[in-house]
Amino acid sequence: MLETLSIRDMLLIEAAELRFRPGLNVLTGETGAGKSILLDCLGFVLGWRGRGAVRAGAAEGEVTAAFALPPGHAAGAVL
Repeated sequence: MLETLSIRDMLLIEAAELRFRPGLNVLTGETGAGKSILLDCLGFVLGWRGRGAVRAGAAEGEVTAAFALPPGHAAGAVL
């Protein structure tokens, strides 16, 4: 399960940390609020090729995700 998504200096986002809870998590907001940027950043940590851009004035951007696996989960063997 995705537990946190931390973003620094990506497009419009100077710094953000989202914490997810078990169950359904919903992102809402007005047009242009940055929902698609959040999803693109999640895609970066999953290995998608991105159209991402570093925020204007920043030397680099950073996206970090923390995942938790239940004991015995098959992905644990790969990791």
